[in-house]
Amino acid sequence: MSAMASDITSGTPLIEAHGLTKHYQDFSLQGVDLTVNEGEIVGFVGQNGAGKSTTIKALLGLTALDGGIARILGTDVNDLAHGTAAASIKEQIGVVFDTVSMPGHLCVADVGRVHARAFGQWSQHVFDQLVREFGLAPDKQVKDLSRGMGMKLSLACALSHGARLLVLDEATAGLDPMARDEILDRLRTFVEEPGRAVLMSSHITSDLEKIADRVLCIEDGRIVFDLAKDEITDEMGIARCRVAEFEAVAASGIIPERELRYRRHDYGIDLLVPDRFAFARQFPNIPVDHMTIDDYMTLTLKGGVR
Repeated sequence: MSAMASDITSGTPLIEAHGLTKHYQDFSLQGVDLTVNEGEIVGFVGQNGAGKSTTIKALLGLTALDGGIARILGTDVNDLAHGTAAASIKEQIGVVFDTVSMPGHLCVADVGRVHARAFGQWSQHVFDQLVREFGLAPDKQVKDLSRGMGMKLSLACALSHGARLLVLDEATAGLDPMARDEILDRLRTFVEEPGRAVLMSSHITSDLEKIADRVLCIEDGRIVFDLAKDEITDEMGIARCRVAEFEAVAASGIIPERELRYRRHDYGIDLLVPDRFAFARQFPNIPVDHMTIDDYMTLTLKGGVR
């Protein structure tokens, strides 16, 4: 199959990257592996400067790689800059960055007209409907939009040209909780159609807990975990231990010693528990709370290892 094919075989990841490497003076992507499969919403998390935006730009062909390979919709990302076939692939990718990338003097209606000339599959009907539903005034200039309204405009554009893949970099930033829920509902509806998927970076991990199928975390340019979201939020837990209880758990072998991740604080020790139900059966007197994505990131990135 040609690298420029506009369709990909069923079951082939919509995004597939292996060993992505990019060196800057003070930062490097280091062998990043990443996949996004049909029907998935994949959350991409990490601290500021960890490499999320660099990875996304590399996947979109906006940053030249020093090593590794990446394909998006079956096309090598190095081929995205050239030719009509590359333009066809780009038609199928809806992108929202963390800043509004449209001239400030344009009004909302003008933005729609510009996109209509840029995208062969542009749907003015869908755009106009989203503009109404998002509460965007057609005559308001981009420079006068709040950050949240600017994100809504960017999303309206991304959803109006027949995209199969959405790549969102902090797309819910600046939105109030009700507006974020509205956007999350849109994303759920989007992936219900066959052949679609979403890669979504976000610092608002509670959003990812609502809709993500998988969560990837990057730190210092390396992927540190890639897990099903339900494994984190439904299976794992945080045991709230006293020092003596922590030592008893460590001695029990219920968690392999090399996997004991914990954080000490003034009132005791928080311990990462892979299976909170099994833990509760063996240690019924130690409280175990649900795990959040933030909790897991903190214990993974900052927790001690036995």
